[in-house]
Amino acid sequence: MTTDRHGHHHDHQADACATEAPGRRYWTVDEHLADVLAAVTPLPPIELQLLDAQGCRLAEDVPAGSDLPPFDNSSMDGYAVRTADTVNATERYPSVLAVVGEVAAGAGVLPAVGPGQAVRIMTGAPVPPGAEAVVPVEWTDGGAGTGEAARAMAPARPGEEVRVRQEAREGAHIRRRGSDIAAGSTVLLADTLLGPTQLGLLAAIGRASVTVRPRPRVVVLSTGSELVPPGEPVGPGQIWDSNSFTLTAAAQQAGAIAYRVGGVPDDAERLRAVLDDQLGRADLIVTSGGVSVGAYDVVKDVFEDYAGMDFRTLRMQPGKPQGFGRLGGPDGVPLLALPGNPVSAYISFELFVRPVIRTMLGAADVHRPRVLAVCTAALRSPAGRRQFLRGRYLADQGAVEPVGGASSHLVGALARADCLIVVPERTEAVAAGTVVDVVLLRD
Repeated sequence: MTTDRHGHHHDHQADACATEAPGRRYWTVDEHLADVLAAVTPLPPIELQLLDAQGCRLAEDVPAGSDLPPFDNSSMDGYAVRTADTVNATERYPSVLAVVGEVAAGAGVLPAVGPGQAVRIMTGAPVPPGAEAVVPVEWTDGGAGTGEAARAMAPARPGEEVRVRQEAREGAHIRRRGSDIAAGSTVLLADTLLGPTQLGLLAAIGRASVTVRPRPRVVVLSTGSELVPPGEPVGPGQIWDSNSFTLTAAAQQAGAIAYRVGGVPDDAERLRAVLDDQLGRADLIVTSGGVSVGAYDVVKDVFEDYAGMDFRTLRMQPGKPQGFGRLGGPDGVPLLALPGNPVSAYISFELFVRPVIRTMLGAADVHRPRVLAVCTAALRSPAGRRQFLRGRYLADQGAVEPVGGASSHLVGALARADCLIVVPERTEAVAAGTVVDVVLLRD
């Protein structure tokens, strides 16, 4: 057994035990994945406006250019005071202070607070010079000159006084400059995924744009003259197109910007025209169907003679036929051609396409997490193929139970599964209670 640079194990004895048709080359899952990943690299960083950067990963550390908050400000509506003027203030014996002005949020000119004075202040307003604390309006009469606390603060009046009924400690209800973020500190690290709170932080420190790894643009199309868009009636021999929806949603979940192209008929010229039309907006193209040996497998017919496009037979079930290459030359747009059976297409996406998208994103977590779990039922697997069976992971029991059968058309069972049970190439039977390798279909 050997290990490649991606950390995948190659079992050459397993390779040898696969039944091969004369003259046909068979690839292992690991060989194909290694070739695919070797051909893609992270997309170059770009600078985006904040809202355009949602869902992207930072390409660099982000330092704060200034303090946050940028100045001392009040956390309450009330009065800015000197603490000495409130010593021993009580309900019965309040401190009576002269109101010499008021400060609202956004104020630029600040009245000073001298001995025996107070300044009316609003939440978020800068603390005026001379003030050492903020007294909440609930601790006062609100400048009403009565024995009852005011429910709201009326505009300041000339000669107004306020009665403070509770002693204020230094710094009370003041948000100090830099108490959230100090200037020069790193607020977000490279590879951080940008969501609403991260974008809000960037805006709060004054950043209008940020350098990120862009989300790859993935075009998903399914081929087959039998495909009909959901919502339209189906005729004899027709089915509703589900692959393009499954794969587009999977690409979005992996972090891509995904574009779904409806079913393309089994017509080579039509397929070429659709692909030419999509090349301008694609960093990656994913197709499903048309990669086997059937007479109408147009994807293979269109691309099998194309330089750098390779169609392969893999030692796996489901998903044996796979294709990979580039459109437009060695530096062209990567294309992954997946089989058309719904389960085969989805499992192929998880094994090959998702790691490509994650690599383009520059993500550290390219592969789905794997765990070991006890299989609750006996399984059988074809010799020489790595089988991926659908399952439900029972985390609290450290177990996994198979869901549905091995057939590649069972979308009902696929929708109930949250993991894949991996049966190695050399294993033909798994007894109940055996520890198996499990790929979790969630982060």
